[in-house]
This record gives sequence, C-alpha cells and structure tokens, in this order.
Amino acid sequence: MSRRTEIDVRPITEAEFPDWNRALNTGFLQPPAVAEEQLEARRRQFVPGRSLGAFDGDRCVATFRSFDQELTAVGGAPVRADAVSNVTVTATHRRRGLLTRMMAQDLAAAKERGDVVATLIAAEYPIYGRYGFGPATTLTEWAVDVPRAGLDRRWAAPEDGGRIDLVDGADVRKLGPELHERLRRAQPGAVSRTELWWQARTGVVNMNGTPWTEPYYALYRSADGEVEGLASYRTDDHWGDAKQPLNTATVEWLLAVTPAAERALWHYLCSIDWVQTVKSGWRSPDDLLPHLLPDPRAARITTQADWLWVRILDVARALEARTYDGQGALVLEVVDRGGLTGGRWRLEAGPDGASCAPTTESAHLVLDVAELGALWLGDASAVRLAALGRVREERAGAARVVDALLRTSRRPWCPDMF
Repeated sequence: MSRRTEIDVRPITEAEFPDWNRALNTGFLQPPAVAEEQLEARRRQFVPGRSLGAFDGDRCVATFRSFDQELTAVGGAPVRADAVSNVTVTATHRRRGLLTRMMAQDLAAAKERGDVVATLIAAEYPIYGRYGFGPATTLTEWAVDVPRAGLDRRWAAPEDGGRIDLVDGADVRKLGPELHERLRRAQPGAVSRTELWWQARTGVVNMNGTPWTEPYYALYRSADGEVEGLASYRTDDHWGDAKQPLNTATVEWLLAVTPAAERALWHYLCSIDWVQTVKSGWRSPDDLLPHLLPDPRAARITTQADWLWVRILDVARALEARTYDGQGALVLEVVDRGGLTGGRWRLEAGPDGASCAPTTESAHLVLDVAELGALWLGDASAVRLAALGRVREERAGAARVVDALLRTSRRPWCPDMF
C-alpha cells in the first residue's frame, strides 16, 4: 500500500477537533498547544462536514475548513460563496497530494450545494491557480507622513458639520454590523461578516490566544446624526532621543459609506497629537486616501499585492449575477481541469441584464476558469492576460470586448481576511 493511501482524508468529528487545531497551529508556525479558551472560541466555527483533516494513523497532519459566505458581485447582488480557510499541511507530510484531495472534496460539495463561487485569501501565490482560483482583487497599504500631510496642526472637526466620537466595543457590536452591510451592498468584492467576527474584533472572544488589548474606535456621524463611518486603530508609544513623540497609529479596519465619512475619518487619524505616521491597513488600490490629504505624496505605498481569490463554480450564474455598463455578446470557452464548470458559453450582456448559456458556437476567447475568476469582479484585464499568454483570442479583438463588458470604473475590494 502506498504512503498516500495510508492517509485518510475526511471530515473531522468533534472529538478530533483538538488534534485538528494542534495541526492547524503547527501549520501556521504557532505554538502547537491550543489554550482551552482559544479552543472554545474556535469551536464556534465548527460546522459538521465543513472541517476536513488528513490523518496519518490517529494524528492529524493537514487541515482545511470552509464556511458559507456571501460575496458582492459587480452591481451589488449577493452571491453564494464557499469560503476556504485554515488550510495547512504539516511539513512532515508535504508533496503527498493532501491539499489536492481536501480541495477536491470541498469544491465538489460546494458545487453540489449550489454555491456559485469559492473564495480564499492566498498566503502563497503559486498554490491555488491549479485548483481554478484566480486573483480577483488587490490590496494596497499606505504609510502617511503626518507632518508632511499637513493636517496635524490644521484639522479640528469635520468640515461638513458631522462629528467624530470615540466609542467602545459594545457600540461597535451594536452599530458596526448594519454599517458594514451598507458598505457590502455597494462594494464589489466585499464579503459577509458573522456575529463572531465582531465579537473577535472587540475582545468578547479570543480566537488566536494572544492577550487582548482594546483598540480605539472612532465613529463618524453626519450632520443629521446618521452613522456613516467607523474605524478601529491602535497606537504605539515611541519617543525620539530629543523627547520628540514618534508614534504610529495603525488602522485595523475602516468602514465608510460616504465620501464625507471617509474624508473625516482619515483627517481625524492624521491629526492625532503625537502621531507621526498613520498606517492605513488593507485598502482598495484606488482608495481615496492619498487625495484626501493636502499633499498626496505624504501617503507612501508600503504594500501592494493580490488579495481575494475567486474560483467560479457555475459560469452561467456567476456571469448573470453581475451587472454590465456596456452592451455586447461573446462566446467563452472555459477550461476547467477540476471538471466542475468547463465548456463553451455564450454571454449576452447589457445595462438591462445578462444571459449566459451553453453553446456549440465557435469560441471568441479561450481561458482557464482561474482567469475567469480573476476577470469576474472587473479588476483584471483580458487584454493584459492575452499579452501574458494566459488567455487566447480565437477572434481578433475578443479580449477588448471582454474588458469593455467586465471591467469596472472603481476597483473591487475585499476589506476582510478569513
């Protein structure tokens, strides 16, 4: 019997949950022992059948978890997603196909459930393309030089008559979910948040086992009292040799549903006494932040990378779920090595809606399902992918037609790690 067939890949039971978490910590290079408080917090994420483990005898050597999620398509429609997380393979058991087996089981189950897409945040770029995932959004982080930005001695209150108040975790749990839903309905690439998400970010539950320190929460209300923005941030305590404060404010997350709220929160953060640097946290690559400052060059990009990866599970439903500003029709030949949603599809789309159905017509563009996942939210360019040799035009100009239909005026953004 081969070493691979000796390893059993299966959904874990509740009794196996502690050993699965030990393997999870090991895979992420965390202390293997899992504190009881941390274990109980993670147990709230446990859904029978959705946490897979690979077992060599009685020992768990690989982990995989998925959960129900909603992903906002272009135009604001919520799409059913299979969110993949907690993927590890213990270093002693690499290169045995364990991730491939776990991924195949999970995606087949997601397809059977009727999920339209699968999603994940990729720790390493080369891994997930072979399973049909494509990078669909990008994140950017900025570091703002506060003195250069010019707001630290100038800004006192929102110019529009709104106000900013510091609130506590209870306020965040009360007001944050509805605010996030307003943002999510308008932001392609945003994903749903659970009650547990809000509890973990406000110290009610401890998911990672590290001591909890409460951050600051800044709430923006418009002039008529409407909650339109909320930010969580932390500060360090660093002084220079000449008794000069050199503190940094690090934004954990910032939600704003109006430009006024976004402007007010960033201006507030860049005017806090003693703060010399503001780190923006994960933002959209076309975020307004730099141009909300008197000197946009005060915001220096420190990170730019792929973020949310999308795997299409149902081509027709995915393409029909989103909206289109332009009008057009084309035939896509989608190659899916996983056997879940490949084939030739005719898309007819316009401002009034879209239809997508199997066809025997000749293809205009041939692409892997991973490239379709990268294009679906409107961020990637088919023309650029063609230049890279990752899509193939069967009809001249087909890539330009795809871009005219699928690309968006504002870039998609996923504010969350999961």
